[in-house]
Amino acid sequence: MKKKALSLLLACAMTFSLAACGNSGGDTQAPAESTEADSDAEAGGDAETPAAGDGSVFKIGGIGPTTGGASAYGIAVQRGMEIAVEEINAAGGIGGVQIELNFQDDEHDPEKSVNAYNTLKDWGMQVLVGSVTSNPCIAVAEQSYNDNMFQLTPSGTAVKCVQYDNAFRMCFSDPNQGLESAKYIGENGLATKVAVIYDSSDPYSVGIYEAFRAEAANQNIEIVSDAAFTADNKTDFSTAVQGAKNAGAELLYMPFYYTEASLVLAECSKQSYAPLFFGVDGMDGILSVENFDASLAEDLMYMAPFVANSDDEMVKSFVGKYQEKYGEIPNQFAADAYDCVYVVKAAMEEAGVTADMDASAICDAMKTAMTAITFDGITGKGISWEASGEPNKAPLIVQIKGGEGVAL
Repeated sequence: MKKKALSLLLACAMTFSLAACGNSGGDTQAPAESTEADSDAEAGGDAETPAAGDGSVFKIGGIGPTTGGASAYGIAVQRGMEIAVEEINAAGGIGGVQIELNFQDDEHDPEKSVNAYNTLKDWGMQVLVGSVTSNPCIAVAEQSYNDNMFQLTPSGTAVKCVQYDNAFRMCFSDPNQGLESAKYIGENGLATKVAVIYDSSDPYSVGIYEAFRAEAANQNIEIVSDAAFTADNKTDFSTAVQGAKNAGAELLYMPFYYTEASLVLAECSKQSYAPLFFGVDGMDGILSVENFDASLAEDLMYMAPFVANSDDEMVKSFVGKYQEKYGEIPNQFAADAYDCVYVVKAAMEEAGVTADMDASAICDAMKTAMTAITFDGITGKGISWEASGEPNKAPLIVQIKGGEGVAL
């Protein structure tokens, strides 16, 4: 595999400092409590000068959309990573070595995501957390595989995001989401006639729908209408909604992102069509869509690994810090990213890697370590990983009630 020599430390990059835990190997978990140190620096920034793997820091890169239509995801991931890095650094780092974080915007665009990856590689990245959305993640996965760079995506659900042995994911896969959605609808008797609207240009949406359709046949679910849209035609859903309404669908299944979902819900309201609404993890963020009437999302159900109002002490600690630091409640993308950084820490400690190792050597060690650790975090307990990159974790169904998500 191609190896990249890391050069001089970027002086302007920031080092976070706040508290953490997680042991080397075996069971590990993110902390319920930690003490926050003052830090006015922000992740990302210029990354023009390559950095050396001289043992002074571990360089972790992040990629996701912090601008554009999917920015709610990328911003949340960046912030979740920041809190985890701050905690870990305050607690002494990874094996006594601090983490340096650099997060790059990809605008939910595959080409820009690859550009961001190359920027981070030139900076001296040793481990990648990202990309956030599926199409960019697939594009970056080709590059990280060629470089033998360890990659852990918090939220890239498409199967191809982890098709290579250097890539793992924190979230559910697309097929898993589709399968579990159909099982939940069928086993709980939510509907027998279902309409589907999906994005035929997006592997994320297509992969979920295909798995949903296959399982629907086992759950006495009839798909009475299906309508596709594409990235070039995703603003007018009048025909798709009319088709679902005319077919008598009791439930509308929406395996796509929150921006388009807000338009679908608005169109349903316009047509006085009120089925049950069921989505996937891409729904998380719909309440923050600008100029969207959030009341239209009341009772919307979707799959997610995290709810901010959980009684879990680790969740309470994270949510409290996130609210204090950023003035808002974190979504599942922030939670997945937070756990990702702790998983990287756990795998690094299990593998016994050192900060002076190059990215390829670190990757080789962490591939084995990932299948040896068991992780307790805020998005699940007892999480483990297959060599395929897939996590073993329990699904969760969330419903919007009173303007917030609650676990069913």
